[in-house]
Amino acid sequence: MGGGCDFSNKVVLITGGSKGIGAGCAKVFVEAGASVLICDVDSENGEKVASSLDAKGPGHCQFEKCDVGIPSEVNNAIDAAVESCGRLDCLINNAAIFPRFRPIDECSVEEFEVTLRVNLIGYFVACKFALPYLRRFQGSVINMGSLTSVLGHHFATIYCATKGGISAFSKALAIEEAKNGVRVNAVLPGNILTQSRVNLEASMKDGRAFHDYVEKWQWIGRSGTVEEVGQACLFLASDQARFITGIELILSGAAELGYGPKVPVPEF
Repeated sequence: MGGGCDFSNKVVLITGGSKGIGAGCAKVFVEAGASVLICDVDSENGEKVASSLDAKGPGHCQFEKCDVGIPSEVNNAIDAAVESCGRLDCLINNAAIFPRFRPIDECSVEEFEVTLRVNLIGYFVACKFALPYLRRFQGSVINMGSLTSVLGHHFATIYCATKGGISAFSKALAIEEAKNGVRVNAVLPGNILTQSRVNLEASMKDGRAFHDYVEKWQWIGRSGTVEEVGQACLFLASDQARFITGIELILSGAAELGYGPKVPVPEF
């Protein structure tokens, strides 16, 4: 439980925590004894995840509805965490949207603006409002980036741009907050087997072939799990990582290493 890190009496806020990587992080931190507040626009799933994790313990979990694209709602969620638990030790910025794959010619300026507001400006806003509390307890910020910020991705210019911004933002903030005892790190997942990918595969003509194809992108031979992302975040947030700040921790199964065929891309 908790990868050997005890987070009892610590408070963690996770944006986009109703599913996928966010829910995986919440599970790991609750198992480590933390009090976790997950916030998301998806109230139905958010309430279910929070209720289930809170029942299992040993930590606690609660849900707060929040659209990270609306600054006032982010501020309210952070205030709710502090009012409920008395402190804030870790902020995990995870909420994101992924526009559908298509060339830049077919992407609108408005779509870029919306993606930027959620995927990058939302991180800035959460940090801005959370840092006064994090400084009191010398906590940490973990920003969820993506391996695509390093490698790029076919037909995903908008998404990659926002994730690249997260990496630069995290390094700059790590420098700024070092004097306050707050550590800031970025986690860059590669292929993670989330429910969204399972749903995508189920909708495809040959989802099984696509699944097998994606699994072969990693030298380890499989995609990562949402809990493995959570374990990495738990380590970065723990005292065991108190000398680590400003890094980009790649979780990829070594997908970025070595040469390999690039074209043609199979159709599924």
